[in-house]
Amino acid sequence: MIQEYQLRVQPHIAANEQRLRSHLAEEKGFDERTLTCVRILKRSIDARQRTIFVNLKVRAYINEQPTDDEYVHTEYHDVSSCPQVVVVGAGPGGLFAALRLIELGYRPVVLERGKNVHERKKDLARIRQEQRVDPESNYCFGEGGAGAYSDGKLYTRSKKRGSVDKILNVFCQHGASTAILADAHPHIGTDRLPRVIENMRNTILRCGGEVHFQTKMTRLILEGNKVVGVEAEVRQDTSLSSLLSPLSSKEFLGPVILATGHSARDVYRYLAEAKIELEAKGIAIGVRLEHPSALIDQIQYHSRQGRGKYLPAAEYSFVTQVGGRGVYSFCMCPGGFVIPAATDDEQIVVNGMSPSNRAGQWSNSGMVVEIRPEDIDTTAVANSSFFTLHSSLKMLAFQEQIERDCWQQGNRRQTAPAQRMADFVNGRLSYDLPRSSYAPGLLSSPLHFWLPKPVASRLQEGFKTFGRQAHGFLTNDAVMIAAETRTSSPVRIVRNPETLMHVRVEGLFPCGEGAGYAGGIVSAGIDGERCADQCVTYLEQRLKK
Repeated sequence: MIQEYQLRVQPHIAANEQRLRSHLAEEKGFDERTLTCVRILKRSIDARQRTIFVNLKVRAYINEQPTDDEYVHTEYHDVSSCPQVVVVGAGPGGLFAALRLIELGYRPVVLERGKNVHERKKDLARIRQEQRVDPESNYCFGEGGAGAYSDGKLYTRSKKRGSVDKILNVFCQHGASTAILADAHPHIGTDRLPRVIENMRNTILRCGGEVHFQTKMTRLILEGNKVVGVEAEVRQDTSLSSLLSPLSSKEFLGPVILATGHSARDVYRYLAEAKIELEAKGIAIGVRLEHPSALIDQIQYHSRQGRGKYLPAAEYSFVTQVGGRGVYSFCMCPGGFVIPAATDDEQIVVNGMSPSNRAGQWSNSGMVVEIRPEDIDTTAVANSSFFTLHSSLKMLAFQEQIERDCWQQGNRRQTAPAQRMADFVNGRLSYDLPRSSYAPGLLSSPLHFWLPKPVASRLQEGFKTFGRQAHGFLTNDAVMIAAETRTSSPVRIVRNPETLMHVRVEGLFPCGEGAGYAGGIVSAGIDGERCADQCVTYLEQRLKK
């Protein structure tokens, strides 16, 4: 007999398989010796009261042996002689588009401007140690995209549960822990995600697809209003910095799934100049807020002992409205690190990441303010003549200006301007700063004074609200690190909502977070699969003509 049960247990029971088996048998009234296997299907922590519970959905095998795997397999066959599709970008949107194309019998040719997921590590270390940013290999560009080395969180608000489950199962098939299928807020971890990404690449190659690194799309190849391929810069020596490697040009032919990620600003500028229809979209701007993880554990678990022996590092989520705009936490990283995520030397951008064990001594999250296109005056940003001409890029210009301001405040290095949280709320310069996980270092700076007023004033009010909701959260033991600017794409590449093809250009499928249609790893993966589906429909319709 196989039965599924809902359980509500204390953490020490949920953390131990034998205790869980004994509890299940006792509560449901059967002999524990007949219980051959227990699988956890769903798991969430209820920390709303002082007594913490873990909610579980389990599948019990009673006098039965499991005959199925813990995840659903997808079949990938050889497509080496099949029609090809060009996929620009090897982030989650591009990788899932490529795998879906293989599943449907088409051959993906993946172009990635950055390096493979392991070679990227050297360039990331250079940012931390030497404060030098390679514009083609950094925390945003390279195999796996911006999520590969910034946490691997898989939580999504997508309502398409079937699509979400498919993405999570594909991750498991390529080496992720099956715990992501059960957890309410699934997380692979920065230390484990690169191996999963490499396995996905190997599936593409094994099935006859192609993956080209340090190959940057420079233009679309158009025949009338139809995209028939791309032209790309190819770096000849992939072991060198992108600034040193010699270049050649190469064409790749086929319809194009454009999944370049939220930081490919050169792509946005090219598209604007080429009159590929774009529109400005809302973004969120703010800071990384870092607390000692022990303090967050104490606040969230209502205990001086914090998480104790059986609970994970605590998470939080805050949201409020100030002056008609949202103020909220974003990409919370318990037991994690704040990282330098700039894509050029003359900018400072921060992001967060956590290893799989989330055992670090700090916890951080983005604390951001909603900014809409109507909030921005194009005359108030640098290079205003260009962005007045291309008003679809004005949010991009606003992002860039804040990042340059940060760089100047940080002594024109990757040293980040920072301020203690309570000092910021009270409009005081911090005399000193607490220890931080941010490796390039911090510099005390009056963020309350120079951050754009709509951002600073709303953050101040939002922090007061969050401090009332969680006693101890508003504290000078927390440090704000500027600036969190790349929460999402500042541009939407306009597409037909039914065909997912660009509204005016055939054969071009804007995809994922960079196209303005996703907001994280899972939603980008879902959009990648949807774009692959529509691209195949487009190709099959052309073959019928």
